[in-house]
Parts: sequence; structure tokens; C-alpha cells
Amino acid sequence: MNRFPVRGVGLTLVWLIVIADLLLLLWIFLTSLRETGDIFDRPFAPPSAIELGNYANAWTSGGFGAAALSSVMVSVISSVAAVAISAPAAYMLARPRTKVSGAITMSFIMGLGVPGQVLLVPLFVGLATVDLVDSYTGLILIYVALALPFTVYLLTGFFSGIPMVLEEAASIDGAGPLYMFRRVILPVARGGLITAFLLQFIGAWNETLFAIAFMQSDDKITLPVALVNFVKMQQLNGLDWGTMFAGMCIILAPMVALFAWMGSRIIEGMTVGIGK
Repeated sequence: MNRFPVRGVGLTLVWLIVIADLLLLLWIFLTSLRETGDIFDRPFAPPSAIELGNYANAWTSGGFGAAALSSVMVSVISSVAAVAISAPAAYMLARPRTKVSGAITMSFIMGLGVPGQVLLVPLFVGLATVDLVDSYTGLILIYVALALPFTVYLLTGFFSGIPMVLEEAASIDGAGPLYMFRRVILPVARGGLITAFLLQFIGAWNETLFAIAFMQSDDKITLPVALVNFVKMQQLNGLDWGTMFAGMCIILAPMVALFAWMGSRIIEGMTVGIGK
């Protein structure tokens, strides 16, 4: 079979999906600038009038402003903590490769197959016992724990690809294990660390299930929960579609900017780390 027609069909499908996604993002943005009546009268037409007030309403009355601060704090702290914990663990599993380290690595891989829904009730009971329900600390601990299996697995691949000669040279110069890890290994694996951080940040930013279950105060909810609460509040009085789409844009904007800026690094990092 000729490979080139197959490749051409595949590329065509990829570009069609990309164009459809871009058109969807454009439609969401344009809809966020319209009032509800205009959206229903002409759902796919350009806005007849620019309603920038939708963003102000979403940020203040919709609660997206406070939720954005909560999302930034929880996502950044949990991402940094997950990488800080996973990096030394992954390095020890990658150096040296033994049956024991292989078994431990496999246990982390098995953790990837555990559905989050299964952990919801045990985690709620456990955190309620130590009074960490409805607290940023409790939610951050959950995000870090959920991120460890994949982050350790990803970074193990990066550390396995670092030549041993670098460590041997540092050891000859009298460097200890801790100094070697900080000054030699981490700078070389910077790409993997950045990739792991970005992936965890994206996951924490978009996570909804645990945020709904554990965050009960309106001033502590994250952006996905704020969107859910806004829809529920508007169901009785009629949904303000323009404000809702403005809230969706507030949630999507950081992710779109992140992928536009560092999308190639994320894909390259995942390919290199998992492929080891």
C-alpha cells in the first residue's frame, strides 16, 4: 500500500480537526460579547453590538474573579509541590535500574489506572477527620497525590536518558549525591521538569470533581466550580448566556495562551519522557 496517500488523508483529517477547534474557540469568544437575545436570534452571526459588560458581570457577580485567584493559587502550589516530590523519587528509581526500582516504578504506573471517582469517598472521609474539607490545603494535597503516579513515571524516563558520565565526572570532582542532584541532574532535566509542571498545572486548572466535592465556601471555589454554580443560580431567573460564555472564556484563556506559547515543548517533553 502506498504510504503517501494514507499520510495525506491523515494530515487532512488533522487539519480539519484543528480548524474546527479554532472555529469553536472563535465562536465562544464572539458569543461572549453578545447579549442573550442576540445569541438566540442569530446564534452564528457576528455580534451586532459589543457587550464588554459580560466580562465585568462574570468577574464580579458571577464570582469568576475570586475563583480565578483560587485556581491560580491551587494550580501553582500543587504543581510545584508535585514536581518537587516526584523529581527526587524519579531520580532514585532511574539510578540505578534494579528489580526493586522496576517494581516500584510499575506500582506508580498502576496508579494511573485508578479512577478518581473511586477515591472520592475515602478521601472525603479522611480529610474530614483531620478538618481539611473546604480548605485549600486539603485540595492541594489531593491534586499532588493524584499527580504523583504520572509525574514520577514521566520524570523517570527523563532521568534514565541522562548519561551516567555526567554523574561520574561530578563524583570524581568530589560532589556528593545531594549536590550532584541539584547542580548536575536538575539543570540537565529542566525540560522534563517544565513539562511535568505544565501538565500538572493544566490538570489542576481544569479539575472539577474534587473541587466540587471538597470546596464548599463561595470564596474558595475554583473556576470550573464557579461556572457550574453560575449555571445553577441562573436556572431560576433565566440564564444570561453572554455572561456564561464570558466566564468560559476566562477559564479557557490561560489554557489557550499556554498551549500557544509552550505547546511544542509539552508535546516534545511527553514524547521524550514517556518514550524512555
